Amino acid sequence: MNATPFWKAKTLDQMTTAEWESLCDGCGRCCLNKLEDWDTGEIAWTNIACTLLDGYSCRCTDYENRQATVPDCISLTPAQVDTITWLPPTCGYRLVREGADLYWWHPLVSGDPETVHEAGVSVRNRTVSEDNMKVEDFEDYLVDWPGKQP
Repeated sequence: MNATPFWKAKTLDQMTTAEWESLCDGCGRCCLNKLEDWDTGEIAWTNIACTLLDGYSCRCTDYENRQATVPDCISLTPAQVDTITWLPPTCGYRLVREGADLYWWHPLVSGDPETVHEAGVSVRNRTVSEDNMKVEDFEDYLVDWPGKQP
């Protein structure tokens, strides 16, 4: 029996909490600091990781309580997927919203959470921590790969 995967059968609003959470591929790209040009709205990516991002696993070290430590951390919702312009082009939430399929390396497709790293999509070993970094130094860490396909 070939059941249709939930991400093809449901909208983001229809998903259960578990389904929603599983759409995250674990790449860690959304946990990188970004700079926004106030005049144009253009987003510039850095390879500076949130203080809570584990640079190897590419997961938050305190996901449940992250907003207590990082008040501006965004708890992504279906409505926000429609409005946030900086979601990576490989993001499962963005792909489902756009009606596209998940990539072969997404853990829901591959069955293996390591494939996102093996495919070179994740931030694994590609970041520096924001800890003890001055905001005025962020421009020294600009990169373009988070906003591109691997």
